[in-house]
Amino acid sequence: MPDTRRATLHDQVKRHVAEGSAVYTDAFSAYVGLDAMYDHRTVDHAERYVDGRVHTNGLENFWALLKRGIVGTYAGVEPFHLFRYLDERTYAFNERETGDLGRSRAW
Repeated sequence: MPDTRRATLHDQVKRHVAEGSAVYTDAFSAYVGLDAMYDHRTVDHAERYVDGRVHTNGLENFWALLKRGIVGTYAGVEPFHLFRYLDERTYAFNERETGDLGRSRAW
């Protein structure tokens, strides 16, 4: 992302998220207006981290795992290869219930 301005964030959401999808965000002001195309719900972290089904914990968990993988496993990445590391970590995250052995056997 080149920046976190409203226009930039809204453009990225429109490009990658189907209209009408549920979109849960924190209370960052640049997300205001997403409810025109999405089922947009927010949670204000100054008040709470979970509001019923609305939370950002899953995404925050994924980013923490990605960062630990880059620093601890790969010891850094070149930006032009980042999409490959994202793909690998996304697969591992989505298949986390199968464990390392199950993922290895799937190949």
